[in-house]
Amino acid sequence: MSQSASIISDSQPTFSSKPSILETLPEIPLASGVCSPHTQQQIDLLLLAIEALELGASEQMLVTIKQLELQSVIKNRVSLWRLRCSNPWRRSYSREDLTIDQAKALVILAGDRARRLTVLIRQLLLAEQQMREKKLPLENHFRLSEYLERFRAHFRSRMNRRRAKVSAYLASEQELNELALAYLSKLLFCTGTKGLQRVWYSLFDGEVA
Repeated sequence: MSQSASIISDSQPTFSSKPSILETLPEIPLASGVCSPHTQQQIDLLLLAIEALELGASEQMLVTIKQLELQSVIKNRVSLWRLRCSNPWRRSYSREDLTIDQAKALVILAGDRARRLTVLIRQLLLAEQQMREKKLPLENHFRLSEYLERFRAHFRSRMNRRRAKVSAYLASEQELNELALAYLSKLLFCTGTKGLQRVWYSLFDGEVA
């Protein structure tokens, strides 16, 4: 009986609980062992920018999670939502801290989606440059205006206006547009050589122990 049980046990496949793709981002030596609220806020806004870029972005993220084999960290739609609610700006702020592995998984997800949208991101940033050079309103470019409008809509519907910084952005459409463009630039940076690693490090500026 014991020999049979041993054979059955030995024949079972073993899986690592930690996706190997997480190793593409370096470890960050944090004193607390978890991400700060500021880091969590930045990661959520990266994903918010992705959502503003493409319709059906939430579904595409779930597909990408499976393709990247990140299910052990981001199990499903609810898990993804809960991780993003670590952003203290959110109405549904969970007050839970992201672990380094959870943060890595979200950043890798954002980077992968950004790479698939590289052409569009470049087009929008080029359009921004052209509009500014011509001293024209950004809204004059249809596709750029569409991105900004979606970003503003997502931000307004999900963020807590009782937060001072959120309230300031909501009070100024121009400031909110600038925030949207800043994260669009970060997404483009993610697509470059070693860009994702550099964005990853930038999320922890001033916080490394």
